[in-house]
Amino acid sequence: MNFNAEYWQNRYLNNETGWDVKEITVPLKDYIDQLKDKNLSILIPGAGNGYEYEYLIENGFNNVTVIDIAEQPLTNIRNRVKNHVAENLVCDDFFNHEKKYDLIIEQTFFCALNPSLRDKYVEKMHELLNPKGKLIGLLFQFPLTEEGPPFGGSENEYVKLFSNNFKIRTLETAYNSIKPREGRELFFIFEKK
Repeated sequence: MNFNAEYWQNRYLNNETGWDVKEITVPLKDYIDQLKDKNLSILIPGAGNGYEYEYLIENGFNNVTVIDIAEQPLTNIRNRVKNHVAENLVCDDFFNHEKKYDLIIEQTFFCALNPSLRDKYVEKMHELLNPKGKLIGLLFQFPLTEEGPPFGGSENEYVKLFSNNFKIRTLETAYNSIKPREGRELFFIFEKK
């Protein structure tokens, strides 16, 4: 299956967004709450409806970019987040993006990509981060299948995939996942090598 812009646009237009929990999830909220530097340059790739973006903006972060391949979720953000920055809502293929960031937040983007793109994802994340930049977020912890999205994975697979480009600071079962994802999410903090 081709997970292109048309595919994702149709998912949003048809309200086929079972992954969307309508708010920022607790593990990401808790991580953001401990950040002190409101000037960090932050990217949220495959942002979807961008509840993380909304939370960051509401809490005074002023350098946040979201990117999504489909226009509809960005329209949803524009309609919902009154003080959004128009040029920071980017409709494009993530792999075309070229800015640099201090922090990248992962929330259901990795698991939505065709697994054949995982090596390319790791390389692109490394490229987009400033020195000592961090990639943080949640990865699903269930067996990798050909059925998806979402596509799964395991702690061992993620360690093998990311270790060459990142220092694994944290990779553990999230203790504060939402109920439907309890025991099925790994919270991670990876630092660019």
